[in-house]
Amino acid sequence: MNNRAPSSSMNRRAFLRTAAASAAAVSLVPRHVLGGAGFVPPSETIHLALIGAGGQGRTNMQALFREPDVRIVAVADPREEADYSRFYYGGTAGRKPVQAAIEKQYAARLPGFRCAEYEDFRVLLEKEKGVDAVLCATPDHAHAAVCVRAMRLGKHVYCEKPLTHNVWEARQMARVARETGVATQMGNQGHSGEGIRATCEWIWAGAIGNVREVHGWSDAGGWAEGSGRPQDTPPVPAGFNWDVWLGPREARPYHPGYAPYNWRGWWAFGTGAIGDMACHNLDPAVWALDLRDPLTVEAHAPGVDTEVVSRCAVFTYTFAPRDGKPPVTLTWYDGGLRPPRPDELDDDDVFGGGGNGLLFVGDRGKIMCAGWGGSPVIIPQSRMDGMKRPEKTIARSKGHHRDWLDACKGGPAASARFEYGARLTELVLLGNVALRAGKKIRWDAENLRAANAPEADRFIRESCRSGWDIA
Repeated sequence: MNNRAPSSSMNRRAFLRTAAASAAAVSLVPRHVLGGAGFVPPSETIHLALIGAGGQGRTNMQALFREPDVRIVAVADPREEADYSRFYYGGTAGRKPVQAAIEKQYAARLPGFRCAEYEDFRVLLEKEKGVDAVLCATPDHAHAAVCVRAMRLGKHVYCEKPLTHNVWEARQMARVARETGVATQMGNQGHSGEGIRATCEWIWAGAIGNVREVHGWSDAGGWAEGSGRPQDTPPVPAGFNWDVWLGPREARPYHPGYAPYNWRGWWAFGTGAIGDMACHNLDPAVWALDLRDPLTVEAHAPGVDTEVVSRCAVFTYTFAPRDGKPPVTLTWYDGGLRPPRPDELDDDDVFGGGGNGLLFVGDRGKIMCAGWGGSPVIIPQSRMDGMKRPEKTIARSKGHHRDWLDACKGGPAASARFEYGARLTELVLLGNVALRAGKKIRWDAENLRAANAPEADRFIRESCRSGWDIA
């Protein structure tokens, strides 16, 4: 239940939206001047709902605490509390601990402030009329259900990566974002860093010549073991609405192997290591080389189960020439697999970037990048030493959340907005389509299908529980 009294600020925002909508009917003044659906004036506080209060939701909460013009007014998560001490997030999360942290954060300057909390994000969106923006940090399978509903209500949306759970959803997310005009951002945080910008500028300046080959990798993986679904059916923990957590997925018994953390290792809920990390580590390649709509995609893994994501796999994409750029072959390795060590590295040079990295192979050298869009290095070192740094042609970011918040207030669109995030996500998830279909696919981007593999259709667009469809 929401026990916050309506503030004068919220009433004023409602008045401003009404006035803006009326003015727009008789004038052609730009939206950023008059406002519009979801527009937040620059002087106003953004009232935000956090949907998904697990480890990454809590991390985003802490980042938003550093932004003075944001107030988190509501949180939704089907689980009251969850122990993350065994995982890299650490500590405790869930809607109750996160709600308590939010109220503590604002207590000093807003005595009596209360953050509303809900099991079901759909109820939050229905009741919290004053929310301007939504941050989605649920498991992958619920991203599209949350974001499409929020955008259609005129809410600005930030969504963690991968943007969606399947390729069809990525197309839908991009379409709805375009139609509604709300401010969006995908949570591939390295996209707003200096490293990815330098990488693009170096490649565009011809620092290593034409790039025809790219390798990306991550040591992520191994969230689930064995094959098939669990056979035991332990009781659902107290304070956990399992049906809401399932969201668009068909009903199945609860099991602790699915939640709160290991959902990434199950095809029904996660997208494996490529979904987890390629939206970070392949981002510089997609941006710098303008990669989209691969010609073919193939994937290989030691064993492909119908339920459990493969512990490691290799994915290969081929791309046609693009605007004067040569064709490119892109290979992704996960679960600890790596490409061959470049000959240009000395014996004591580190290769692998701590388990995550990216390698561009040009006809006049190679660029190696750390993961998450990290800093580029030209190899051999002699090429790096003699390189003249190109001019900085890409606008620098004020911060990944900050850019999105400014876009909510009518500023420039964030650079990882859903138009770009959906394109990157679609490319990444096509790897899983090829892996699960068990064959090299020829991608028909226009018709959203594998031209040679109709059996892949069920992985491109998954079945959805009644009442959860976003079409």
